[in-house]
Amino acid sequence: MRIQSSSLFHLFIIWSCIVHGKVICHEVTFYVQNKCPFPIWPAVAPNSGHPVLASGGFYLPCGNTRRIDVPWGWNGRLWARTGCDFTSNWNQACETGDCDGSLECNGLIGKPPATLIQIAVQADKSKLNFYDVSLVDGYNLPVTVTSKPISSKCTIFGCHRDLKTTCPEELQVVNKEGRVVACKSACLAFDNDRFCCRNAYGTPEKCKKTTYSVLFKEACPSYYSYAYDTPPPLVTCSAKEYIITFCPSNWGHSST
Repeated sequence: MRIQSSSLFHLFIIWSCIVHGKVICHEVTFYVQNKCPFPIWPAVAPNSGHPVLASGGFYLPCGNTRRIDVPWGWNGRLWARTGCDFTSNWNQACETGDCDGSLECNGLIGKPPATLIQIAVQADKSKLNFYDVSLVDGYNLPVTVTSKPISSKCTIFGCHRDLKTTCPEELQVVNKEGRVVACKSACLAFDNDRFCCRNAYGTPEKCKKTTYSVLFKEACPSYYSYAYDTPPPLVTCSAKEYIITFCPSNWGHSST
């Protein structure tokens, strides 16, 4: 198969931005903040053909911030893992968002449920970047995304309340101590076409909101509550710096 010259150029730029596994040139910067009253282990997974950033995962103590430089044209996902213990020999080291028991996910996608930030940085500087927060696979922590400087057009607000406190029993993920640590989506819990918007329900006309997606939407109105959420809570922004905050100051309170 013949490779287009533009594709070769794109691959060259990605390669030239990486030295000894580190990204050295970028167009956009993300600052990942932990305002939770406990440590978290953020993770980053690129979509196919894009480099792994920040080794794919790292430890972030309470109150700390980690800078991630993102090359142009990059897209992928970011989430936070909780309750991790990497000294054990278990295949699953984290209570939520685990990636095969590893601190550095190195491109692996985390185990749902976990609140997911989906990012698409445009290769063309004149175009807008895209991002959203998704609960399509479930929820583990509230998160906000803002531009720097802050713009209301570039902001994804947090949640009105912690979904773990209102999660129906059939969706709950419970740890060894019996504490609810995450809330599955109905799709993840039941693997049903209606909840997963697939097959006969694979169009916006056929796949509608459910009691479960409404529960998610009421708690976190700025996030995707199911695949065909309307209007789509997708944000576009031209900023070069963004702040991703887990457990923001309005956690559990109204964000309006």
